[in-house]
Amino acid sequence: MITVKCKVEAPIEVVWELWTTPEHITKWNNASEDWHTPYSENDLRVGGKFKSTMASKDGTMSFDFIGEYTKVENHSLIEYKIADGRKVDIYFITLEDGVEIVESFEPENVNSEEMQREGWQAILDNFKKYAESL
Repeated sequence: MITVKCKVEAPIEVVWELWTTPEHITKWNNASEDWHTPYSENDLRVGGKFKSTMASKDGTMSFDFIGEYTKVENHSLIEYKIADGRKVDIYFITLEDGVEIVESFEPENVNSEEMQREGWQAILDNFKKYAESL
């Protein structure tokens, strides 16, 4: 498993809402400024599915990030399986001055683990920036 994390200075209710609502997901779910998420849907419940279309802003590349939730504990834990079968666990730890998000995922076999860690960390950092700007 590869783990990335960050601390967001916002209440858990706000962090949870921004993390799980499609209209917010489309605003933060990118690893770099030349990518974006033009579409997102999310059925946050065990057995529910999600889909986020991630695309280069120049229109040359895109893919759908799809999965199914296996465990959801409101304001504390989200577990899911990506369409290719890899597992992801996300813990939301309430602190006095915010929320620590700890995200662990099984790596794929195409890109280096370091590249995957950097990409997922960049998305998490982008979420922190978005959440703290509101």
